[in-house]
Amino acid sequence: MSILRAVFFGVAMIVARSAHADGVPADCSQLIVGVAPDWNSMRGKLQLFERSRGGSWTAVTPPVPVLFGKNGIAWGSGIGGQDEPGLHKKERDGRAPAGIFAIGKVFGYETKLPPGGDYPYHQVSEGDVWSDDPRSPNYNRHIVIDPKDPPDNYTHEKMRSGDFAYHWLVEIRHNSDPPVPGAGSAIFFHIRRGVNRATTGCTTMAEPELVKMISWLRAARHPCYVLLPADEYEKKWHGWDLPPPEKTPER
Repeated sequence: MSILRAVFFGVAMIVARSAHADGVPADCSQLIVGVAPDWNSMRGKLQLFERSRGGSWTAVTPPVPVLFGKNGIAWGSGIGGQDEPGLHKKERDGRAPAGIFAIGKVFGYETKLPPGGDYPYHQVSEGDVWSDDPRSPNYNRHIVIDPKDPPDNYTHEKMRSGDFAYHWLVEIRHNSDPPVPGAGSAIFFHIRRGVNRATTGCTTMAEPELVKMISWLRAARHPCYVLLPADEYEKKWHGWDLPPPEKTPER
């Protein structure tokens, strides 16, 4: 009987682990939650959550309005979502990637992060580029080049172009490990250009909200971003270990 109990317990543990296999990693204790009304919406809400290790999620900000891709969202490739059926993100499709993603570095024009910031940071120069050319061996990677001898498509990859919207960039690690050519590149949080001007795949917001997020991020807390349409969130929140729907941004 003890052997049977041990076998049953082992199977139960495997089932429990698999239920969260595609969800938020256990070491993630800062979560950025984005919810869109549907797959084709360019608008949505975003909210920041925290938890202690093994604890429940608690909202630390109210929901704020954000813009996604101009054509909506589609499944991306990150921590979770890449194996889901349906439409998947492609280069220049005008859709933001849905799923769960790790947060990479912060990039910006300033010499240092905003007050209170404590996160990996890189001040961009004229030589900083992010490749969005699927033909490039550096596709979907940050590289530093000689601006006096630029590679092809340099003007499309510049991270310090003088555009106020790129004053701060927070990397959303979609299609990163390793990058698949054509599956989407250069996905960031950044400043919106206007309340009706969505991007080709980034998540954008008013500058004060972005600065608040950057100041909140902590590498030791392994922050993640989840983006889903509302109906999909309702289906996945428990299995993916997300905040309950009633605590997610308003639709």
